[in-house]
Amino acid sequence: MITTPASNASPDEIEEGVNLNALRPNIVQSIRAFRVPALMAAAQVEDQHFLYANLSEATTKQEVLETVARNFLFPKHFGKNFDALRDCLTDMIAGAGPQPGFVIVLEQLPMTQRFDKEARETLLDVFRDAADFWYERGVEFRVFYSFL
Repeated sequence: MITTPASNASPDEIEEGVNLNALRPNIVQSIRAFRVPALMAAAQVEDQHFLYANLSEATTKQEVLETVARNFLFPKHFGKNFDALRDCLTDMIAGAGPQPGFVIVLEQLPMTQRFDKEARETLLDVFRDAADFWYERGVEFRVFYSFL
């Protein structure tokens, strides 16, 4: 269901890239010094799923969830709420069989009146809960985010 997209990463990006083994296996952190192509290349090297969502056009909770659902290839019945997101990131994927690990990038999380600090923290908490879920199952789940 979730696949790693084909990467056109150059060998330089992989060499300069990210050593996932040097990072906690269940982390949710700001992208800061990491580049998206390097994270994608690292996921490919480790045979992990790479999931990416650019949220720069989203201004509301609904738009954020719709963008994540579309980019992560969630089923059409996805409820577009934080509980449904949690279920899709955990139980639904776990039901699909063994997983190799995940590198997730949420780029340009909005900072708007309709997607305020509380909504951003709730979204990140859902990803933290998913990271804990997968950690308990011995699966790496790393999330990197940036703000608009």
